[in-house]
Amino acid sequence: MKKITLLLHFILITNALLAQCSMCTKTAQQLGEKPALGLNYGILYLMLTPFIIVGFVAWRWWKANRDKA
Repeated sequence: MKKITLLLHFILITNALLAQCSMCTKTAQQLGEKPALGLNYGILYLMLTPFIIVGFVAWRWWKANRDKA
């Protein structure tokens, strides 16, 4: 349970995550602060979605196969 809490802390509470490539950073600097934050959160959202899906599939696979071993 502590690992899940720690993971949620890093995902949801951390405000200083930068997930922009150099091109996105230059574009965001020209847009201003609020649109730059929106762009950054959008990039993080798009990045986390596949990880959550793969993690869920892996967890289901592990749960189904752990009793067979």
